[in-house]
Amino acid sequence: MVLEVIVDISTAEIDRPFDYEGEDVPLGSRVAVDFAGRHTVGFVVGKKQTSEFSSLKKARYLDTPVSAEQLKLMNEMRAAYNLRHIDVLRLFIPTKLREERDPEYKRIFLTAAQGIDEEAVAAMLKRAPKQREVLDHLRAGKGEYLSVLTERFGAGAVNGLREKGLVNESAVHDARVPLETLAGQKKHVTLTPDQQRAADAITEGKGVYLLHGVTGSGKTEVYMSVIEKMLEKGRTAIMLVPEIALTPQILGLFRARFGDAVALMHSGLNAGERYDEWKRLRDGEAKIAVGPRSAVFAPLKDIGVIIIDEEHDSSYISESNPRYDAKQVAKMRAENCGAALVLGSATPDMESYLLATEGKYKLLTLKNRIAAHQLPEMEIVDMVQEFRYGNRSLFSAALADAMGAALGRGEQIILFLNRRGFASFVMCRSCGWVAKCEDCDVSLTWHKSENVLKCHCCGRRYHMLSKCPQCGGTEIKQGKTGTEKVAEELKALFPDVRVLRMDNDTTSRKDSYFRILNEFASGGADVLVGTQMIAKGHDFPNVTLVGILEADSALYFSDYRSSERTFQLITQVAGRAGRADKKGRVILQTYSPRHYVFRFGRTYDYEGFWRKEINTRMVTKFPPFTKVVRVLVAAEDEQSAVDSTRNIYRAVKDIEARVGGFVYLGAAKSPVTRMHGLTRYQVLMRVTPSVYAAVMPEIYALTAKFKPQKGSCFAETDPQSLI
Repeated sequence: MVLEVIVDISTAEIDRPFDYEGEDVPLGSRVAVDFAGRHTVGFVVGKKQTSEFSSLKKARYLDTPVSAEQLKLMNEMRAAYNLRHIDVLRLFIPTKLREERDPEYKRIFLTAAQGIDEEAVAAMLKRAPKQREVLDHLRAGKGEYLSVLTERFGAGAVNGLREKGLVNESAVHDARVPLETLAGQKKHVTLTPDQQRAADAITEGKGVYLLHGVTGSGKTEVYMSVIEKMLEKGRTAIMLVPEIALTPQILGLFRARFGDAVALMHSGLNAGERYDEWKRLRDGEAKIAVGPRSAVFAPLKDIGVIIIDEEHDSSYISESNPRYDAKQVAKMRAENCGAALVLGSATPDMESYLLATEGKYKLLTLKNRIAAHQLPEMEIVDMVQEFRYGNRSLFSAALADAMGAALGRGEQIILFLNRRGFASFVMCRSCGWVAKCEDCDVSLTWHKSENVLKCHCCGRRYHMLSKCPQCGGTEIKQGKTGTEKVAEELKALFPDVRVLRMDNDTTSRKDSYFRILNEFASGGADVLVGTQMIAKGHDFPNVTLVGILEADSALYFSDYRSSERTFQLITQVAGRAGRADKKGRVILQTYSPRHYVFRFGRTYDYEGFWRKEINTRMVTKFPPFTKVVRVLVAAEDEQSAVDSTRNIYRAVKDIEARVGGFVYLGAAKSPVTRMHGLTRYQVLMRVTPSVYAAVMPEIYALTAKFKPQKGSCFAETDPQSLI
């Protein structure tokens, strides 16, 4: 049998199947092969009886980790996103399956051998009392791990028994359970009529459902009810959450409800934990996969429902290779499996809500919070007026008073600022020089606790400056505020306050999300200061006050989604207040209090905001009425990037003349001209949906044809960032 194998090497030159001789194994099998003088693994994507090559190397079968359904998904993703075979296949398997050796961590277990005459045993161990002691221990406890015996009795005694044949050995796989101690308390919940109607509609049908529910309306209970019904039917489920920070909370709820049927999948696990959870899902021991976007590739069979919570979140889109949209991948997978796809959000994506109003998605609505808890009252504070009144603090008078009152009552507070560090730039007052990264065209952020300057693009670190390297001046100004500075000023205002920070700097270690959230939930801190990772999904009953600092910081980005993202963020973070019996309050600080985003946000009027925003998009011909396509060229040599960009632009211009349907086409330097030491140029276009499918294969072909020698070139649709 001739096997068509994709080898585990990610380069465009070998992105095709290679013929090997092997057994008649299932498609999706993992095989050991020799390729170009190296030993590696490959994946069988096709079979045939004969090959055009007379002499073939042999492939040795290892196992079958990829299903036929996943192979179909691979081909659909390759067509949609111009991906290589192996880059998609790697999404389906844990890292340990990229090696030929046994991926399981096994421990040797010893038991006393049976059926041996006791007199013979006594004779053999007459002069070995330590070995006799080991044997008695094994008999009394019905076995023990080799490592435990060696530590307790010594290697000599244990190996003596093994050499005499007086023990049986077996390899035992110890499954590692991530966040093993994490489990919520099981409680019986009766769904409200609205929740029940939504759960019944999803359970009884298929297709795409948009579950639009205000924060605190009980969307998670609907999700769990639907999954419970699917398990009763013998089917499985995938539950996606936008942030790793949300995973512990959801995992606790799901484990309380479903026990060991839940498996966790996310990048924060170590290689062994990821393999064990993947294996439990693949073998059917677990029926529910929970995690961020990578969980959409869980090796489940007969999927009944895929749920995407906070479906509007940009983290569902992968912005590094392989680039894909987890929502679209989930839609492909749901269609292939005959499963329901549920998109849940208090502030749905503009396109999702448009499709729901057009009847292409089924709209389900939860308009009220459960148990009659009211949405928190939102107060908008004009920081221009605060400045005029002489307030130079980060906190308005209203917020400072509200924090003092909440702390006095023993209640908790969340302060949201979507910027980490102490200051987002460092500038010389004398000459205007700004500290920038040498490899990236971005300003450096000062982190006071470490006294270093960091590049938030490439991670490079620099010493903090005491004087300007350009003019020698010592008047160094710190720019916009970050979470670190918020925490410092908070302690200056309330010296006894207990503060936790949650941003990329404080969550770099494994399980740090869980530790911070657990400490805050258990009352170990009074105030949680954080970036957008605290804005979504968290449920803290004792939080009664949310302060939103610099709410307009993202409002004036040169991005057509800036208003939408600002509305989503303030609505989501406001929803963290008043989720139990205590009334919640939100204080939003802005320099643009009359902007329509805050007018609609103050009353949580998503429909009103959507109608205004979708009308603007329609008039200006931005998504969802067009597709934004960017071709990004990056090269070590600037002239090489310029030549590549010019060639691509001219070729796309020819496509525009031939096909039509282009609303905009332009080429220029990328807003961040240098990143990771490469000079960046881009070709930007907006095309109508009617021609998008026709032009993309040609554009993908151009990225390969005109890729600079020492650099990269790729095309992406509706990129989340245009920098």
